[in-house]
Amino acid sequence: MSLLQISSFAAGEWVAPGDGARTIASAITGAPLATAGNSALDVQAMLDHARSVGGPALRRMGFHDRARMLKALAQALDARKSKLYQVSFDTGATQSDHLIDIDGGIGTVFVFASKGRREMPDGHVYLDGDVEQLSRNGTFLGQHICTPLHGVAVHINAFNFPVWGMLEKLAPTLLAGVPAIVKPATNSCYVTELAVRIMVESGLLPDGALQLVSGGLGDMLDRLGAQDVVSFTGSADTALKLRRTPAIVENAVRFVAEQDSLNASILGPDAQPGTPEFDLFVKEVSREMTAKAGQKCTAIRRIIAPEAQVPAVIEALSARLAKTVIGDPRLETTRMGALVSEGQKRDVLEKAAILGQEAERVFGDPDAFDVHGADADKGAFVPPMLFHCADPDRARRVHDTEAFGPVSTVMGYRDLNHAIDIANRGGGSLVTSVITHDSAVASEVVLGAAAWHGRIYINDRTSMKESTGHGSPLPHMVHGGPGRAGGGEEMGGVRGVKHYMQRTAIQGSPEMLAAIGGRWVPGAAEADKGAHPFTRRFGELEIGDTLNTASRTVTLDDIAHFAEFTGDTFYAHMDEDAAARNPFFPGRVAHGYLLISFAAGLFVEPDEGPVLANTGLDNLRFMQPVVAGDSIKVRLTVKAKTRRTEDYGEVRWHVTLTNQKDEKVAEYELLTMNAY
Repeated sequence: MSLLQISSFAAGEWVAPGDGARTIASAITGAPLATAGNSALDVQAMLDHARSVGGPALRRMGFHDRARMLKALAQALDARKSKLYQVSFDTGATQSDHLIDIDGGIGTVFVFASKGRREMPDGHVYLDGDVEQLSRNGTFLGQHICTPLHGVAVHINAFNFPVWGMLEKLAPTLLAGVPAIVKPATNSCYVTELAVRIMVESGLLPDGALQLVSGGLGDMLDRLGAQDVVSFTGSADTALKLRRTPAIVENAVRFVAEQDSLNASILGPDAQPGTPEFDLFVKEVSREMTAKAGQKCTAIRRIIAPEAQVPAVIEALSARLAKTVIGDPRLETTRMGALVSEGQKRDVLEKAAILGQEAERVFGDPDAFDVHGADADKGAFVPPMLFHCADPDRARRVHDTEAFGPVSTVMGYRDLNHAIDIANRGGGSLVTSVITHDSAVASEVVLGAAAWHGRIYINDRTSMKESTGHGSPLPHMVHGGPGRAGGGEEMGGVRGVKHYMQRTAIQGSPEMLAAIGGRWVPGAAEADKGAHPFTRRFGELEIGDTLNTASRTVTLDDIAHFAEFTGDTFYAHMDEDAAARNPFFPGRVAHGYLLISFAAGLFVEPDEGPVLANTGLDNLRFMQPVVAGDSIKVRLTVKAKTRRTEDYGEVRWHVTLTNQKDEKVAEYELLTMNAY
């Protein structure tokens, strides 16, 4: 059978393997499967293509355009994911592993597409934080903004997640408006190549937005500059080597790393055998040891339990691991497949031997285990291996050696502070979990350990049915960790997008900030065009369009009627003497919500028109009280517009209520849906 030829996609062309190509073997059989790599790739041409073609094309699109593109890409991948499943088996992954890698990656793209539409502007500038008033009268203001970098993102990914590992970086990168060059690990690059082909053949990507290196990068990193980003997943040793690339150091190239992590799981002192939490703990640890054959950056490497419960934990875990069927991942009965390669198998066994210097292996013999439907001598199979470290305080290697496979070590703690200390001795992790039904235990662990861990996952009988698991990084939350884990943060919703953007402080007049940010700022120009703005369609409204209403006097009868009608008889509205004793009120005052209701009566256009719905209000503040005899009027200004569909869009109105002295009494932002 001829070998698969795994190509690169460079400067718009597919480039077959050539000089420097290496052979990739099946993790199941050890037989040659594919070749990949070409040392003749023109890496400068790839960088130029990304910077001069891909970048400008993406930046011409707004955030919402790019979000819609991401959604369509996710749909294209989802429609052909069965093909990705089929090629992924040879990495040693089971069908359940595919759901983590392939379906999880596609789901991540969907989430970023949704967040791009919901949380980012329908424009080209992302506003980061509120406007800062830098002068007494508000004519000189400041605003932080984020705009796309003008370089390229080089993504260097690990072998264990050839689809998710690419997509969790690619989605925020493309949403930011930056082109990407993806370099997957060669051992599993054939899965990544197929995913890239699906996206390229969809015709959804602008030319130059995505390129692929199947093999080595050559001297690409030596050619990076200040507008470029490197996002790396892999070992700490490799990360250190790449960080030291002279061009990266000299040009202050952004370097985001997600590397080695000795993640821990703590069994709370309340989680005795027989409790739901104890059973949950055993289930979670077993799953994290065997999913992807333990080849997960978030897998549990250190199992921390009360000293009195260590024997019960070992017994329960051993019993559960004994039920794990190891074998050909294509078989439905298989629960754990092979490691990705023979080289990875050797590395895991070497690291397990190091752990064995400080811990006793209590389950799993790599020289005697059953493999179903495959030859254990030819495939990269190992059994789950459980170690017990009796003295975690004196041990060193169990806290600094990661066997990147189905290997974990149980260790006991005396009290909760001791458990926290053990967890933190890993020097920084992506995730530590706490299985407890005691909120005081969870709080103490968070306060003592959060500084050393990128994510703390807490689970108990309340959340166990819906929780996503210790080892599941979610696109909504940051994925990364301090110290040993690399110090980086990926995903985290819009936080991940900002890695590929420059934050810039803009200073100027309200008019200038409004023009740059595409969002009206108090003090910027207003346009009262005569016709009520509620009579104009979404496409006809412009930022700064304003309505100034007539005034309405608030009477004591109004206050009393509102109190009786709503049931809000708070003393400040009903009792003159009691209200006067309140340091915030001069006497009996109008309800804040009465003022909001009167404001709506002043500015609402009652006839049928393009306003389809009032969907809420934000940032409501009451500045000063209104008493009977005061009058209020409203200024209603179009602050921002966000198109939601082809038929309608969201209008954000800045609403200011003032009294007869032109003093602000209330302010908020009204949201309406308007027909396009």
